[in-house]
Amino acid sequence: MMNPFRLPLIRSATGALDRSLFSKTVRLTAAAVADNRRIAEWRHELQRTREILVVDRIQVVRPHPDEALAARGSKCLLLDPKVQPAAPETWSAPLRNAVENKELGLVPYELALNYDYWLYDDVMQALIPPEKRDMHDGIPQGFNSVGHVAHLNLREAYLPYKRLIAEVLLDKNPQIETVINKIADVGTESEFRTFAYEVLAGPDDLNVEVRENECVFRFDYSKVYWNSKLHGEHTRLIDMFKPGEVVCDVMAGIGPFAVPAGKKGVFVWANDYNPESYRYLDENIKRNKVREYVRAFNRDGRVFIREAADSIYAANKNGEHAVVAITRKEKRSTRHDAAKGDAAIPPPEPKRIPIPATISHFVMNLPASAITFLPHFRGLYAGHEELFAPHTGTKLPVVHVHCFAPKADDDGPISEVCERISAELDVKFLPGDPEENGRAAVHNVRTVAPNKDMFCASFRLPAEVAFAPRP
Repeated sequence: MMNPFRLPLIRSATGALDRSLFSKTVRLTAAAVADNRRIAEWRHELQRTREILVVDRIQVVRPHPDEALAARGSKCLLLDPKVQPAAPETWSAPLRNAVENKELGLVPYELALNYDYWLYDDVMQALIPPEKRDMHDGIPQGFNSVGHVAHLNLREAYLPYKRLIAEVLLDKNPQIETVINKIADVGTESEFRTFAYEVLAGPDDLNVEVRENECVFRFDYSKVYWNSKLHGEHTRLIDMFKPGEVVCDVMAGIGPFAVPAGKKGVFVWANDYNPESYRYLDENIKRNKVREYVRAFNRDGRVFIREAADSIYAANKNGEHAVVAITRKEKRSTRHDAAKGDAAIPPPEPKRIPIPATISHFVMNLPASAITFLPHFRGLYAGHEELFAPHTGTKLPVVHVHCFAPKADDDGPISEVCERISAELDVKFLPGDPEENGRAAVHNVRTVAPNKDMFCASFRLPAEVAFAPRP
């Protein structure tokens, strides 16, 4: 039997979206229930006999198709298309008995479906001919959602249908107001990872608000870099940071690592070379009330690496610290003690958290070129060997550097990443536990193209690099 819920092919030579073409009537059989109090019972029984209609997004309990009976509250249950009211041989024994005893009555039911019922994929399958679809990716579905903006990166095969695709995306995603399509590779048009785009649907408004890791970020998406698909990677690294540590975010963007880290009491020196990213980074630090912990900088990352180490050391020597307000719970506890008669208890002082002398983590999320920044770690702590083990319990920083590598089914890309790190630092690195000398943990972050993956290599900075004379 042909699937009656299958959408017929619709071809639009003009490129206009005619939503009326997606209306369809499906002729079914319904079981009218004599006693509404037994609807749940009969639904369960017809599920057991596999005669109830099972179709996504279709409610099977419906008003009786007879308007007069429906007005009196009569209900019915939609049945599978194989059940025919005039063909008892299509009925199960329990259904036959129920009909004979007049507990159920079988009636024709016309189920009206319209454009709103069909999913995005259904609509696009109907609009784009099979011979026009990309043989590798099928119907274009993925998009980067940034606030109210959907960011597409359409392949050439779909460019003739780009307006249709955008219009359907708006229809099927109520949170989306603007659809854009990238028309140049990130990084090829701008050193700040911004990109040229065209608006396919909705207003040309890329001022967005995004919520991630309990923080609010506002920015102009056309002027800075943001990728919502990196949410998991942001969280993964932030979970490694401990309150009271110092993190140096060399390519901080608008703060997806820095701001949430500040929320958990981590000191962050956050830098971005893009003046617009720096501006929004500073605004997001204020908006999320993490200024006690996070400082924004607008420097070339190569210079910033050593500047940050020097600046943090100086801040420690100057006694700089974060001042953390007393919580309501702590204030209530003090009032409770005073109420018990110890009126001499003074109100608690704000907490002062000192800035450590050294950096615990470096984050370098500029995958196209971050590995080439590694030589600038040479001499990072030259002359300050006494700050680290074995003189103290402090370890040298862990560096988290993002990069791209060819996609493969074996460990070839991981070995290649380690070889590139080795070449830049002139120290041999192999895959492994970053707590071991000369080892790097290489994490596959995500696939960014059919033949390219994004990785993050984490390793502890070797002593021979950190304490070498500065160039």
